[in-house]
Amino acid sequence: MESHEVLRKAIDKASPKEIAAELGVSLSLVYKWSQPSDEEGGSGTTNPLDRVVELFRLTQDDFIIQWLCRKSGGFFVKNPNPTKGNFDLMPTTQSIVQMFAELLSAISRAASDHQISEKEASEIRHEWDELKRFTEGFVHCCEKGDFAGMERMQHELEKRWPAHR
Repeated sequence: MESHEVLRKAIDKASPKEIAAELGVSLSLVYKWSQPSDEEGGSGTTNPLDRVVELFRLTQDDFIIQWLCRKSGGFFVKNPNPTKGNFDLMPTTQSIVQMFAELLSAISRAASDHQISEKEASEIRHEWDELKRFTEGFVHCCEKGDFAGMERMQHELEKRWPAHR
């Protein structure tokens, strides 16, 4: 589905006038966002979704997408590129267990004084997000039979957190 189609569906569920007013743009611009852009042979204009995609392409920073997902109540997990190969599953499964242990450790440390500070909550959130991201990638690789993808995940994990070796 193209970005203008996504926006058209979203705009149809809300009031285009209210959207325009809240965003401080013209009503016609809101409608142009829901049409194919000039570059696609339409009469629309580059819309906010296309701009976010372009910003991601230029920076290659997953945090942009993670932030957007978190703001909408979700979580972003990037699917690895599937390739088949031989791989020892043990290091990856041990990493998942280790990450879970680190999450439980962060929770235990935070709760030891019967209160959880903002900083402690942030640490717990970080550990939880990393565990979800890594485990979802692992499950995706399992579903695809992509053991080489698991190996790449394991190497990435080891580069980011040498303690997971």
